[in-house]
Amino acid sequence: MTSIVDIGRRIELVPIDPHFKDITIALYRQEIDTRAVFRVHTYSRIKGATKRIEEIIGSMQILGGLQKTSDGLLYFPCGEKHEAACRRVFLEACKLTSDTSVEPRPLSILDKKSKLTISVDSLGNGIYKVKSNGEGRSAERRISAIAGGLMKLGELEPTEENSTDSVTFPCGQSHDALVGLLLVRAPNVRVIIREEEAGTARGVLAAPSQQS
Repeated sequence: MTSIVDIGRRIELVPIDPHFKDITIALYRQEIDTRAVFRVHTYSRIKGATKRIEEIIGSMQILGGLQKTSDGLLYFPCGEKHEAACRRVFLEACKLTSDTSVEPRPLSILDKKSKLTISVDSLGNGIYKVKSNGEGRSAERRISAIAGGLMKLGELEPTEENSTDSVTFPCGQSHDALVGLLLVRAPNVRVIIREEEAGTARGVLAAPSQQS
């Protein structure tokens, strides 16, 4: 008799993994003991698929600062879901190949649009301040735009009502690796979100009988 296992609610999907035989991979979220946990899953039975999932889980730990339970579920140390941010970590991890060296992203980038170096200072208690090596209105606008990108991608909040350069995690805890990863995409957040929505709309997670 076939047993049905509740693996949670699907929150993100990679319809075709170009780095491993075009399998479909998805990210699920569950609540266990009031803590949000995430499961990376594929229905594919192709040899090596399990190893590929393990690689993605390992990359997510490094890129997003997530921790892993004994049964392979991922969670943030604060216990909160940070769902939008976790989706981004998952998508970035799925872009990596098996032989890619994975390291946490730095808290600074070269902003191609303004040619400025944008950096983020961790002030503790989940608060981050965006700054640049430039001055003037154009630099201020880029700082504001990138801070807004961080809020959009990671569901962060402004530290104050009129703040344009400081953001915070509602959980009140620092997530440096996560911010470093989000910072890479923050300057082009609108393009990134449109591409992901289009990609997800084209894919479905096939049942086991439909995958090799």
